Amino acid sequence: MSRKIIYLINPISGTKGKSELKELIKRKTKEAGIAFEIMDTDKTGKYEALKNKIGKENITEVVVCGGDGTVSAVAAALLSIEINIGIIPMGSGNGLALAANIPSAPAKALDIIFNGKPSFIDGFYINNDFSCMLCGLGFDAQVAHDFAKQKKRGLQTYIKVSAINYFKASPYNFRIQSKEKSFDTSAWFICIANSNQFGNNMKIAPRASLCDGLLDIVIVKKMNKLMLPLSVLAQFAGINALQNVNDYTDKRNIIYFQTPTLTIKNLSGAPFHIDGDPKDSVSEFKVRVVQNAIRLIQPSSLAEQGW
Repeated sequence: MSRKIIYLINPISGTKGKSELKELIKRKTKEAGIAFEIMDTDKTGKYEALKNKIGKENITEVVVCGGDGTVSAVAAALLSIEINIGIIPMGSGNGLALAANIPSAPAKALDIIFNGKPSFIDGFYINNDFSCMLCGLGFDAQVAHDFAKQKKRGLQTYIKVSAINYFKASPYNFRIQSKEKSFDTSAWFICIANSNQFGNNMKIAPRASLCDGLLDIVIVKKMNKLMLPLSVLAQFAGINALQNVNDYTDKRNIIYFQTPTLTIKNLSGAPFHIDGDPKDSVSEFKVRVVQNAIRLIQPSSLAEQGW
């Protein structure tokens, strides 16, 4: 079957120029001898027309040129059909691409599209919303809400917004319910991760795998605010070992465990984000992994390893 690619470009993601990207895509895809079309993403996340187009025109791949939120929105819309999904990272963090070892340089990412191998990765639902990467409640979600309001994107802006929120942050109260154990905790934030990171190689869940059928849960508990950066850096560095949730103890500053399902009662109304995109918060979140959710085009070596 001949390959045919649809490139979906998010016109507002990240900081990189889109006109240069379009010219690069046209040149390299023509050189590769692959049929293609370039389209804009839909800011409302409605992709019924795209699904119909894929079926009628025998599209083999959809390549998302955008950030993590755009990738998850497109993947969610295409879950019911057989399609390979590629990524040209164009967001502010690009956590999923980094976790899958997809290069940040568009030309090198295109080489992965042409020569890589599609392999299944997991996703997850949090209530009715689908994610390929990571969602969170609390401090990091408030950063996501404030970052979305900024005119200028990029890592420097994200760091600035994070610093401002650090000084005014307060912990939130949660009730955690898994099959193994239920407990109440006060925490700065909670991350539910399929990917290992927020983005920019900030690996909040360093043991996470994209295809192990498990979600990594990281609860950064209430502690002296001066200790918070050190504890989070230790988590990024992989110093904190994975725990069995049955071994929960108040003595740990960070709780780190894996599970396929979880319920979080949001007792203090903590803010919420999915893949860095701010979302409306609710009082309860039911989380479940979806194994083999999408076929992601990855470097052949990682795909063969079942990363």
